[in-house]
Parts: sequence; C-alpha cells; structure tokens
Amino acid sequence: MPQIRNYTLNFGPQHPAAHGVLRLVLEMDGEIIRRADPHIGLLHRATEKLVESKPYNQSIGYMDRLDYVSMMCNEHAYVMAIEKLLGVQAPIRAQYIRVMFDEITRILNHLLWLGAHGLDIGAMTIFLYCFREREDLLDCYEAVSGARMHATYYRPGGVYRDLPDRMPQYKPSQWHGEKDTQKANERREGSLLDFIDDFTQRFPGLVDEYETLLTENRIWKQRTVDIGIVSAERALQLGFTGPMLRGSGVEWDLRKKQTYEVYDKMDFDIPVGVNGDCYDRYLVRVEEMRQSNRIIKQCVAWLRENPGPVMLDDHKITMPKREEMKGDMESLIHHFKLYTEGYCLPRGEVYSAVEHPKGEFGIYLVSDGANKPYRVKVRASGFPHLAALDEMSRGHMLADVVAILSSQDIVFGEVDR
Repeated sequence: MPQIRNYTLNFGPQHPAAHGVLRLVLEMDGEIIRRADPHIGLLHRATEKLVESKPYNQSIGYMDRLDYVSMMCNEHAYVMAIEKLLGVQAPIRAQYIRVMFDEITRILNHLLWLGAHGLDIGAMTIFLYCFREREDLLDCYEAVSGARMHATYYRPGGVYRDLPDRMPQYKPSQWHGEKDTQKANERREGSLLDFIDDFTQRFPGLVDEYETLLTENRIWKQRTVDIGIVSAERALQLGFTGPMLRGSGVEWDLRKKQTYEVYDKMDFDIPVGVNGDCYDRYLVRVEEMRQSNRIIKQCVAWLRENPGPVMLDDHKITMPKREEMKGDMESLIHHFKLYTEGYCLPRGEVYSAVEHPKGEFGIYLVSDGANKPYRVKVRASGFPHLAALDEMSRGHMLADVVAILSSQDIVFGEVDR
C-alpha cells in the first residue's frame, strides 16, 4: 500500500507563478491542499507613508508603482481624490482622454494576465500572442508621457499634455532592415488617435485568436473548469470586486454603478460568469477586453471631433506652459512654488475609487490643510482576493493552487504596499 504523508511546503517567493514575492505555506495531505497560508511583507515599500511625506503633486509617480501593470488607473484614483477635495473638475476633453487611457490600461492588464495565466497552466503560445499586442499599447503610453510604463500622465486638473499629432517612427538598425522598418511604420504615419483607431479595428480579430487557442481547448478546460469555485454570496462576503466578483455572477462595476468621468456617456456591457470558477474568470476578462475596445472606439470618435483644453487654467494648481514660464515672471513664480512646495488642500477627508482592471482600487485621503496629506490609505483591489486563497484552494491539488492564484490576477506591488 502506498503511504500518504503530510507535508508543509513552501511555495515561492522565488517562483515564476508567485506573481511577485508571495510566499505560500501549504499544508498538504499527499497531493491535496489542507491549508494555504499566504505570507506577505517581503516587498513592503511603505508607499502610503512615503506619500504622506511629500507634496500632493509629487506623489503621483508612486501610484504607478503600486500595481505596476495598471499604471494610469492607479493615478486616476489618486488624482480624483485630490480633485474632490479641491472641488475642481478636469476639462471634458481631459476626461475623455482619461477614460480612453483607463481602457487601454485595462487591455494592457488583461493581456499580461492572460499571457501569464496561460504560461502558469502550461500554454506557452498565448504568452507570445499577448505580448505582441501589448507592444502597440505601450507605444501609446510612450507617445503621451515619454515612458512605456510609469507614465505620471494624469494630473490634478487634467492630463499632462494633449495627444500628439505624430507617432514616433522606427529607424533601420542592425536587427531591422529598411524593408522591415517601412512595414512597421505603416501604421505610424498619422496621429496617435489614428494609431489607436487602427488598433481598435484589428483587436477583436486578435481576441478571436486567443479564444481559438484556449476557450474550447480540452486541456485548458480540465485545468480551469470547477477549480477555485466561489459562489456569488461568498464572493460578496469576502469583499471581492472586479472580474473576481463578476466571475461569480454579480453584476457590479463602478463604471456603471458609481459612474465617474464620462463613463455615463459610454455604451458598453458588463460581462458576468455563472459558476465562479477559474474558467468563468477567464471568460469574463476576455469579454472585458472586447468591451474596453468598444469604449476606446467611442472615445477616439469624440476626441477627433472636439478639440479643447486638457488642463485647468488655474496656475495655483496646474503648471503654466513651459514657454510662458521662460518669458513671464508670474508664470515662473507659479512654476517655482508648485515644484517646491505644491499646494494646500482644504481640511477634510475623501474616498475616491475607480474600476481598476483587478477590482475596486480606492484612495482614502485625509487632509489637515497642509501641502501634503495627513493620512493616505490605499484600498488595493488584489488584497481581499489573496486573503481568500486559503478558502479557494482547500481540497484541490497542488497544481490547482497555481491556476487559482493566477486566476486572481494579483500584482504584489499593490497587495504589499
């Protein structure tokens, strides 16, 4: 007779499927999980305390580095919290740009998730497919902010600058000849909006490719169907949000239910699952990419027709233009004051949340009237999901823990702030 032994197993933190520096202590009965204990703290960077030590306008870059896959969505919550306390609203064109980049960020996030989820479960090809599309969208980040990831593009009062009229061009190199470069630049002849428009035309067909690879693939279904089931009622009790909650069949989306910016003017649907298993969470995220594509199309159409300012004209809060600063004494003073000591927010507290690709991402901000926050608390979307990992994993096999963890779409920058 084979003897089944009890093990206590360390999973991570140096593990390609740990999604950051997660250490899981697994108590196992042979191959069956009896308890999964997530240990966090290995990454802790004290982001909230760092933000409390700096003027408001110098902390936007910290937000990018929380969930470093959904950069602009993190910025959005923080910037909206500041705007709420100041009692200001970004110009309408800036709101459309923010919504468009929120959805570009959602697609970026879900593409990385899908590629990594596939790789964790054993599907290599999907990883390469997803990164092909991520390149185009990261080029959009670079076109508006100069950075491919940590953009710091959203600012209190609007966005850093308007959309560029020209996309950066590739140049021939030792790896890419004249012919390859010319082909790569074909889509880059026009403005950024033309480039994004071209992407939205191609993207639904590319999502079809991902689905052809996975959705009816029997190995994929064996690894995800009925794995990590969470009922709708239990998902609500555990504090799930985003695709984790919608995968369990609860139609909750802040873009519709607690609308912000111009989401009330957008036409899109909220995909929901039925069984609350890993497969449903996969289907929900794939459909979310299609819905984000719809929203981006609507934003592109509106932005083409409606030029206008993308930043408030109040230089007590927003930077004067660079050329004004070089030639006008008053603008120079504003510039100097804003970059050295920032601005003071009125006393009070505010909570601002966005429908982040991973769930509800919120910023609770307390102001005592100074130029830096008295207290900042980040409501990380992935934290409650990780807390439920023990419950979701019990009774499953060791290999299923990887699938369950991956289906949660956790990034440790925000979980372990």
